[in-house]
Amino acid sequence: MLPSRMFFDDMLSDLTTESKMKCDIYEKDDKVFIEMDVPGYDKSDIKVECNKGNIVIRAEKEQKEEENKKYLHRERKVYGKIERSFHLDDIDEDSISAEFKDGILTISVAKIDEDKNKRFIEVK
Repeated sequence: MLPSRMFFDDMLSDLTTESKMKCDIYEKDDKVFIEMDVPGYDKSDIKVECNKGNIVIRAEKEQKEEENKKYLHRERKVYGKIERSFHLDDIDEDSISAEFKDGILTISVAKIDEDKNKRFIEVK
């Protein structure tokens, strides 16, 4: 018989999508990069949206029912909808690109020089 504690160890982990989409955000060569783990999903399951500095990453996959299979403990389910969003200031939204390889989504976007957006107003 399996210990009952095993079944409830991660009972609340399904309530948070962050646990399923771990990411790193870093700057390099005047670009911002987001590297995100999206295991079990295909490139066609992933959508990236950018609007006014808000980047939203969604992955959605329908559940596949398997006959004669009854799970006692399941951690690796890869179906349903997961989503994460970030806000990045001073980015050039026209330069955003995304690549998905080996379960890792890499998004890159160029930064806008903050001095270009600055404007000095003459005091009269």
